[in-house]
Amino acid sequence: MVWSPNRRDIIKAGAAASFAGLGLGTALAQDIPSKPEAGAVKMGIEPWLGYGQWHIAARKDLFKAQGLESVEIINFNTDADINAALAAGQLQCGNIATHTAMNFIAAGLPLKIVALLDVSKTADAMISDGSVTDIKGLKGKQVAYEEGTTSDILLNYALSQNGMTIADIEKVPMPASDAGSAMIAGKVPVAVTYEPYLTLAMQQNPKVKMVYSAGENPGLISDVFVVREEFLSEKPGQIVALLKAWDAALADYRKDTAGGRAIISEAVGAKPEELATAFDGVVYYTLAENKTEMANFTGKVIPEVHKAARTAGILQKDVDLSTAIDTRFVDAATK
Repeated sequence: MVWSPNRRDIIKAGAAASFAGLGLGTALAQDIPSKPEAGAVKMGIEPWLGYGQWHIAARKDLFKAQGLESVEIINFNTDADINAALAAGQLQCGNIATHTAMNFIAAGLPLKIVALLDVSKTADAMISDGSVTDIKGLKGKQVAYEEGTTSDILLNYALSQNGMTIADIEKVPMPASDAGSAMIAGKVPVAVTYEPYLTLAMQQNPKVKMVYSAGENPGLISDVFVVREEFLSEKPGQIVALLKAWDAALADYRKDTAGGRAIISEAVGAKPEELATAFDGVVYYTLAENKTEMANFTGKVIPEVHKAARTAGILQKDVDLSTAIDTRFVDAATK
């Protein structure tokens, strides 16, 4: 099974404006062509369930149904590789963690966020060997987690919500893929990780308990669809067509969830039954849902996560959110 050890993370702040209120939306949506421009599209992706609807779109020819000539989905096994490809202009678009997008934009990379793809609820979580039952109980305890990742965000946020800081625990840095195993082996009492490692840990030891999950603040752990600015200006019709293909794939997934999960599981190198809990812990967003969810995302979640990301040292500086999100394409795709 191939899983990226640095799958996602999060973000920046300051914006109380709603997604639709950033001044980038419906006023210009009519300027986008109704049909996609000619030419191939190169999209970057990693083996994470949250990006799964693209695999359904490819398998069921939903890209062609939207008039796209060719969409090449290029797989990357690590965040570093897809990030480098986006930075170098080898991809026109990609699927990345929200914090990664914000870090890119803070660094001056010409990217825009055009859609919210998924949020994790119970697919990212803190688990214990049973000796710790709440966040307060973490004080002075060893906690295994991967620094600079979604696990880092979740841990810092959970601590801050309970009047604590990272100084209140004993950090045990290690890859997310190893954190659960370390806890099962009795090396640490607590681990912060994500699926499928959560399920594997709980299957190996029935005493393992979930202490805290991303569902405490839906949106805390999330992924976005980003495009390079030259693609945005040169092929706006293709972007709309891609979003429509995502929407069609999600509609198909909701009608035939078992079939959709089989396609996605195959694409990430697993069996559907191995990922059942992981799927249940992820929420996908339609384009219509983007319009409502993004208001909460930008107005409430991002400022909270920004604080956690800055505290963890993941986000090095603030980003002006009003320059980071372009709503025109969701608007055009839902007209």
